[in-house]
Amino acid sequence: MTSKTQRAGLSVDQGLATFLEAEVLAPLGRDVDAFWSGFATLVARFTPRNRALLAKREDLQAKIDAWHKARKGKPHDAVEYRAFLSEIGYLVPEPGPFTIGTQNVDPEIATMAGPQLVVPILNARFLLNAANARWGSLYDALYGTDALDAPPARPGGYDEARGAAVIAQGRAFLDEALPLVDQSWADLADENDGKLVDENQYVGRTDKGLLFKNNGLHIEVVFDSSTPVGASDKAGIADINLEAALSTIADCEDSVAAVDAEDKLLAYTNWLGVIRGDLEESFEKGGLTVTRKLGGDKTYTDRHGNTHTLSGRSMMFVRNVGHLMTNPAMLLEDGSEIPEGIMDAVFTSAISAIDAEGHARYGNSKHGSIYIVKPKMHGPEECAFTNELFDAVEDLLGLPRHTIKVGVMDEERRTSANLAACIHAVKDRIVFINTGFLDRTGDEIHTSMEAGPMMRKGAMKGSPWLAAYEARNVAIGLAHGLSGKAQIGKGMWAAPDLMGQMMVEKIGHLRAGANTAWVPSPTAATLHALHYHRENVFDIQKDLSEPASLDALLTIPLAENTNWPEDELREELDNNCQGLLGYVVRWIDAGVGCSKVPDINDVGLMEDRATLRISSQHIANWLHHGVVSEEMVIDSLTRMAAKVDAQNADDPDYQPLIGNEDGPAFSAARDLIFKGARQPSGYTEPLLHHWRQVKKAG
Repeated sequence: MTSKTQRAGLSVDQGLATFLEAEVLAPLGRDVDAFWSGFATLVARFTPRNRALLAKREDLQAKIDAWHKARKGKPHDAVEYRAFLSEIGYLVPEPGPFTIGTQNVDPEIATMAGPQLVVPILNARFLLNAANARWGSLYDALYGTDALDAPPARPGGYDEARGAAVIAQGRAFLDEALPLVDQSWADLADENDGKLVDENQYVGRTDKGLLFKNNGLHIEVVFDSSTPVGASDKAGIADINLEAALSTIADCEDSVAAVDAEDKLLAYTNWLGVIRGDLEESFEKGGLTVTRKLGGDKTYTDRHGNTHTLSGRSMMFVRNVGHLMTNPAMLLEDGSEIPEGIMDAVFTSAISAIDAEGHARYGNSKHGSIYIVKPKMHGPEECAFTNELFDAVEDLLGLPRHTIKVGVMDEERRTSANLAACIHAVKDRIVFINTGFLDRTGDEIHTSMEAGPMMRKGAMKGSPWLAAYEARNVAIGLAHGLSGKAQIGKGMWAAPDLMGQMMVEKIGHLRAGANTAWVPSPTAATLHALHYHRENVFDIQKDLSEPASLDALLTIPLAENTNWPEDELREELDNNCQGLLGYVVRWIDAGVGCSKVPDINDVGLMEDRATLRISSQHIANWLHHGVVSEEMVIDSLTRMAAKVDAQNADDPDYQPLIGNEDGPAFSAARDLIFKGARQPSGYTEPLLHHWRQVKKAG
């Protein structure tokens, strides 16, 4: 238990208060007493409204549950359903025509199209890797992954045959992105050989080679005959560096296990290090101590002899916590915990003001903007609340209006159904909308829990509501002027080891009109950047059709026939239970919120809390409707616990699930299922936070 100190009637963790005053407010030149007084006023103003919004979620859910119960056994009537949702205020009237008015948006977000990383903010090493993923080696990305159509590298040093295949694929990329007149890049004799079909693609010369540009992204061809690769190359090309992760989301939410003041202090400290530019992390690698820090900028000289600078780092967003959770890091005057989203809004903005006001080493936003992603908002009323909260934070910190930009996660059903109104509620600060299958499906199941048993989880990907959801998100965003001003994003590629498959499938996100999409690693960002050289997203966006119908979006993914064979029921349960247990053991026991977790087929998948939400809600739905029994679920949990134990057998710090069925990890998984139907919106956070706090308490 950490000690608390009093600030303007608030009981604040001592370490957190000291950090904020010494490391943030002092460099900003803000008066400490005035800040805490203003903060207390802000909290008193917004906390009751926050609670009221959560109460409204529960009220709407209760009405939807009652409606489905009353209609049990009757066929679904789309017209009647829409009328009911409008009557209770779940659906709101569409706003009139409007265009977003966001100003001072950096080009990485507004006018460039490229990959986006999401990284847990508690892991400084991962955070640095992501921030430095603005540039990536194509040769390294191809050599080390299955994206290269060649046999795996032979052990014992450099595999020349695989290296030759990398070089050939690199030359093929250059021929596609930077075509030469009557010549292939494979035919070049040196860096002065060859002529571009489009000479405007040449940007200049760096200290490593030549710089080009295609579809708004830079390509650096490295000429260096002093390296083994360059020495063996006819033209002396040693590598091809791609501009890759244009932006990165440092995540305080789904990908972290942050349950108390200790965790929040680490999150804010790491964010300060990135913003200030001095974050470092040392670790052992190959018997040596390696220190990682933020990369510097890239300079080049243009054809006229003028020197220019390109950022060496990804444009950083920070994802705050949603409206639901509270945190014991700070207690209000009535002794209750502070809404964590309000605390995040103030603290991450105050830290980001160091950049916005020009006190950072490198600078994140060239336009003095602060970029915050806000997740798990339900409908336009909650978006309006965030807009007013950000107004108040700007006033508290003395920042110009709309300095704080917002990214809206379209991952809740009420937001999807009212997306235009949600965008309108934040129209002068929005810089991002994004779809995410897992959380969105979890809310889909929970919202319609009483409607009947859901189809199998894998079948959800072919359901009408999902296709409508993905298409409507892009079309509505384009209709209200996001193209050229903001990002329209798509979700994560979850399998970091399956890069070959990613290269086949993920280009579909661009063809759907998304000018950014999430990737799980810097290597994946480098490879995904190839897609943005093949497709000009902004041209694609000009030709997209009208959004899918709202009725399609509101189609409930109910199973047509629930008489599945027992082996299929067991397969579905095992898949869900293994995923739950494999993730929970890391979240509860190790405090790791996102990592590569082996699935039931031993394929490593990047998983976060959204994985738990869909799996737990799916089992809870089948339990609720008698598709499976409690005994079947317990049997599956027990067998999958043994599998998860075996998958983690080589980890000396791992605590087995078998034999510890009453321990925090197994208890958390069990609660997520058997208490899942009663959790607010089907969220996993309340139960995870409880059991993690039990674990930390020993």
